[in-house]
Amino acid sequence: MSSTLFRTKRVEQSILDTEEPEHALKKSLSALDLTVFGVGVIIGTGIFVLTGTVAKNNAGPAVALAFVAAGVACALAALCYAEFASTVPVAGSAYTFSYASLGELPAWIIGWDLVLEFALGTAVVAVGWSGYIQSLMDNAGWEMPAALGSREGADVFGFDILAAALVLVLTGILVLGMKLSARITSLVVAIKVTVVLTVIIAGAFFIDGDNYSPFVPKEKAVEAGESLQAPLIQLMFGWAPSNFGVMGIFTAASVVFFAFIGFDVVATAAEETRNPQRDMPRGILGSLFICTALYVAVSIVVTGMQHYSRLSVDAPLADAFKATGHPWFAGFISFGAAVGLTTVCMILLLGQTRVFFAMSRDGLLPRFFSHVHPKFKTPHRPTILLGVVIAILAGFTPLTELAALVNIGTLFAFVVVALGVIILRRSRPDLHRAFRTPWVPVIPILSVLASLWLMINLPAETWVRFAIWMAAGFFVYFLYGRTHSRLGRQEETTVGEVVKPPRGDTE
Repeated sequence: MSSTLFRTKRVEQSILDTEEPEHALKKSLSALDLTVFGVGVIIGTGIFVLTGTVAKNNAGPAVALAFVAAGVACALAALCYAEFASTVPVAGSAYTFSYASLGELPAWIIGWDLVLEFALGTAVVAVGWSGYIQSLMDNAGWEMPAALGSREGADVFGFDILAAALVLVLTGILVLGMKLSARITSLVVAIKVTVVLTVIIAGAFFIDGDNYSPFVPKEKAVEAGESLQAPLIQLMFGWAPSNFGVMGIFTAASVVFFAFIGFDVVATAAEETRNPQRDMPRGILGSLFICTALYVAVSIVVTGMQHYSRLSVDAPLADAFKATGHPWFAGFISFGAAVGLTTVCMILLLGQTRVFFAMSRDGLLPRFFSHVHPKFKTPHRPTILLGVVIAILAGFTPLTELAALVNIGTLFAFVVVALGVIILRRSRPDLHRAFRTPWVPVIPILSVLASLWLMINLPAETWVRFAIWMAAGFFVYFLYGRTHSRLGRQEETTVGEVVKPPRGDTE
């Protein structure tokens, strides 16, 4: 039985499956499109909120160094993703990579994990977008009825109509084609980056050098917690990370790391890229570099405009402009965040539908969902199904407590991909690799260690919820996926052909 659970799908077969007319996605994306997708999904509200919050609570002005450290950790994973995406240019990202290196059951586990990660991520972002839009409406004197507003902290039954509507509109755009999605994303990302650059340039004129002193504040110990809300490492070893000081920079890095989550979604579009061997590494690594530079610049500006100890937690960048006598920037920043979240939501939804599509094409989910639209060449069935489900989820559910599941799911994928690079190098050294991760196995091992470190710093409650979702995944796999696997059926056919003498033509 163990041999069937860890059977691997040959890379050549994965690529061959993409050429079946009914299951083939249209190749229309360039390296620029992929870079725009990466920037579009990475830059969200984190750049306007997280930078100041972490500066005040964890690292002071040294938060800029925390972003660099987090960017390096992400770069380790990005190098592994770049090799896989250029070697196995097939939809599904970490799921497809795992199927080629670790086996069917690990691939199912990571696919099931990604479905949860992208679904919750899309819903959380849609609810956040709704909050920004409602804030802008309030500034204009328009107020949403309570029954149609945000569900976060609501006392009455209702439905967040704006969040649901956003998901449904983006679902329609994704059904109509990847090139249309790429054009809309390019426009929105251009607006978002313009807002960010304007904030950086304008804020630079209000920097007071005294606010950078001390650049690395004196270290403060943090008391260890004992509840499920405490990080897993505290419950395991009774150790609590410190704030400020040199160690505070690394504590801050574990927090701001989640502002980078999203570059892995670029890998899900490998099958729809015109030249994936060349363009996937450029898109993944290019978007990560651009976003790291922007994050560092924003953190330097916000801690220079206002002393880190006086930064607000809810809207530090906007309030820093207010403190310098320029309150109109608050609305400008809210506008930038609302525009930016539109692309984050769409690209997360794109990533989920591609993973679902790949799992369906392999038979681990019903094959009904692996047929592409005859005209648009998009996986319209899973896109519509998941779009409707996520719209309902975003409309009815306050998702703050579930948002951490997005983080642990992403880090779990990072671990699997890094291990997959090492295994595939040993099992298939003959494969053509347009991009090769340098210093294997050192880089993948460092990536695994960095991801595990960040995972054990997540609340224990997140681990419990993650374990429950994984248990449900095992149940679905053994109930349906294992018996309907196309790879498994092909192996059964091959065995049957060996056992039974062929009749007639044996072509």
